[in-house]
Amino acid sequence: MKGRAVTLSSIVVLIAAISALQAAAMSRQQADAFARKVVEIHDHGSLAKRRAKRTTISEAELNSWFTYRAQPLLPTGLTQPKITIVGNGKLLGSATIDLNAIGKQRSTGGTFDVWSFLGGKLPISLTGVLHTKDGKGRFELHAADVSGVPLPKTLLQELLSYYTRSEERPQGYRLEDPFDLPANIRQIDVGQGQAVVVQ
Repeated sequence: MKGRAVTLSSIVVLIAAISALQAAAMSRQQADAFARKVVEIHDHGSLAKRRAKRTTISEAELNSWFTYRAQPLLPTGLTQPKITIVGNGKLLGSATIDLNAIGKQRSTGGTFDVWSFLGGKLPISLTGVLHTKDGKGRFELHAADVSGVPLPKTLLQELLSYYTRSEERPQGYRLEDPFDLPANIRQIDVGQGQAVVVQ
């Protein structure tokens, strides 16, 4: 019994230490570093004559930017985004979504309209692989869930359409459709804990 208690307390201490390290990795300085890199990538992409350039972005920089600087840019109803850069192109993403806000926008008011039944703030997570080559990208979805319950692809598509609508794309983006990479980016190499932007 004593050995079990020691093992349990060791696990609790390890989890606390990992949580503290993750919290320590997030900072305003990391957020500022990410913002500077985005400006550098944009400026380099707009040069008429440019040399090949590689810019490394860390997971900590990206998530710090989400925490400290992204709030004014996030769509209504989307909070606490976080990306885990696993490696070999694989990404894990999570966020909290406000289904009330989306439901008001998407509901048709019909009796069988699924959006009229949804509400509350729920955590959503998804996993997939980012494929990029020759200035094009595509995200291959592997799984998505809300509070641990698998999310049907049609509902995920509704969420994606809602959050990616713009004047140029009033219907938003479609899941797994190829897209152009901005700023003359040729590819993005997703490694463990970081991504390298190649221009």
